[in-house]
Order: sequence, then structure tokens, then C-alpha cells
Amino acid sequence: MTSEKFFKHPLGIVSAASLATLLWGSAFPFVKLSYADLHIGKADWSEQLLFAGYRFILAAILILLFMAIIGKKAGYQRGTLLKIGKIGLFQTFLQYLFFYYGLSASTGIQGSIIAGTTSFFQILLAHYMYKNDRLNLKKMIGLVLGFGGAILVNMTKGDLTLQMGIGEICLLIAMFFGALGNVLSKNEAKELDVLYMTGWQMLLGGLALFAVGATFAGSIVLDFTWTTMLMLLYLAFLSSVGFVLWNNVMKYNKVGSISMYLFLIPVFGVILSALMLKEELHLIVFAALGLVVSGIVIVNRPKRGAAVKRPS
Repeated sequence: MTSEKFFKHPLGIVSAASLATLLWGSAFPFVKLSYADLHIGKADWSEQLLFAGYRFILAAILILLFMAIIGKKAGYQRGTLLKIGKIGLFQTFLQYLFFYYGLSASTGIQGSIIAGTTSFFQILLAHYMYKNDRLNLKKMIGLVLGFGGAILVNMTKGDLTLQMGIGEICLLIAMFFGALGNVLSKNEAKELDVLYMTGWQMLLGGLALFAVGATFAGSIVLDFTWTTMLMLLYLAFLSSVGFVLWNNVMKYNKVGSISMYLFLIPVFGVILSALMLKEELHLIVFAALGLVVSGIVIVNRPKRGAAVKRPS
């Protein structure tokens, strides 16, 4: 089965999108644990960016090494700088510029919940950017259910009020830039190889994050231990694998339908944050999971009377 057939097949879409969102959901507790081990606080924004730079430069190296191993051209291709630079600006640099500070000022559960808004932004962007990916009643119902699940997870402590601080605002901004980067990557994937595009945009974005962080913090300020080095390696791994899977799914499918899977990020993130960070978790999260899954099923359910394509 070719990669195109796999990422267009329902089982391929579900497995790739679910694994990507699981990996991204696990990033919340691992970033928080890394902050604690490296003694990076809310005010240490330059160290946060430095750590982010290390992560994405390493992730890019992993992708480019994989390309070399499988015989693909990993070197820079002339005429692609503007394309990969644009994606790197939004999908890596601006998204994680705000994400790393926002997460330092919030809990892993809060960050996971707000991550669900990426889907909301992505579906809205697709509505205005693609004539064949407009909002319809089915998407609206699925969006409401999925977003309702993300909101419901926020009530695990029984607090029905919504309190937005600078951390939560930065996370929302990060999710908007991430959604925009996802849509832009879909456009450029029509001409660029997904592995090449993802690896090089991460390298450019990671270098920019590192440069800003090093300018204010110094490039060797972080005191790594074996534990934090392993966590950094895992964060780089999940970024490389997660973005490669997601960009492939985005390349071969409509943005509006695939975006619903992003609602799984808060569910995975909340569960893993509760297990790894010992943050408070109640059974209500499983009700939220039910809403999220319902939204995904509704959005991806074929229309009645649609012809079923049989394999030849």
C-alpha cells in the first residue's frame, strides 16, 4: 500500500491521527517535568525558548537522518526557502514561542484543554481558505460536541467559572498559530515532500527559538541531567513523528474533517498529566472523551446514499 492510499484509508487516518494526537498530548507532562528538573520557572522565558530550540533542532535532525537512511534527499532544495520558512515561522517558531511560556504559567491539564481549540481554529481557517471545505451542519454539530468535551474536562475540579490569565491567553495564541501552520503545510505539501518540508521547517523554527533564547540566556545555561536529556530526546521524537504523521494526513484529506481529531489532544493530555504530574482527575473526563469521540464520528460519517467504493 502506498503512503497516499494509507493516509486516505479510514483505518490509516484513524491510526495516524490518533497516534499523532497521543504523542502531542504526552508533551504537556513531559515539558512540565523538564521545567521542574531544569529549574525553569515562569519568569525564565529565555531558558524556555532555549529548551524549545534544542527540542526542535534535534527533532529536525531525526527526520533528516531518517530521510538519508531510506534514500531520500535530505539536503536543502533550491527555491524552497520561502515555503519552508513560512511554515517554520507559524508551525514551530510562533506556536512554541507562546506555547512554552503559556505552559509554564498553567497546569498540564489546563494546557491540554486549551490545545483542543486548535481544531476550532483549523476548521474555521479551512472554511475561509478552501471552497470545498466549508462549514456545514454536520461539522457544526461535531465541533460543538468535541469542543464541549474539551470544556467538560475543565470542570474536573467542579469549578464552573472560566479564569483566563496570561498563561492561558498565550496558549490560545499558540494554538491559533499552530492551526495556521497546519493549513499552510497542507498547501505546500502539494509540491514538497512531507518529510523534507517537516524536517526543514522544524530546523528553521528551532534555530530561531534557540537564537532568541541564547541571546538573552546564553547557549549553555541549561544544566542537563540524564533524566532531562532522555525527556528532551522523547520530546524531539514525538515532535518529529507527530508532525510527519499529521502533515501526511493533512496532505491527503480535507482540513475540516481531519481537524476533529485534534480534540483528542486534551483528552490524552489530561489523562497523562493526571498520571505523571499527579494533577487532580475525576471520572468526568471519561464523559468528555465520549463527547470527543461522538464529534469525530459525526464529522467523518459518510452521507446517506453516498456510493460505496469497492476495491477492484
